Amino acid sequence: MSEEEVRQVSEALDAVERIEDREERVRAMSQTMAAQVARNRTWVKERRALVLELRDEGVSVRKIAARVGTSASTVQDILRGYTGSGSHRPRKTEE
Repeated sequence: MSEEEVRQVSEALDAVERIEDREERVRAMSQTMAAQVARNRTWVKERRALVLELRDEGVSVRKIAARVGTSASTVQDILRGYTGSGSHRPRKTEE
């Protein structure tokens, strides 16, 4: 059922983008973005917890990625404890 729910959310976001009145559209976008910021904190924690559980069960990075619906590099970032965008990652040091 999750694919259907994701489709419904996507359609709702598309509807916001179709609001004709620019101010009303931007106001709706602002409200949606504000709500999502708070939600993202919870979602990130839940995804991280599942990734760590699967790793502890011995599941490979690629299989974890497939199961949680993300890339293997994102799973690796989670396992390394990286948060935020790639621009905030520690740089590799040359040895």
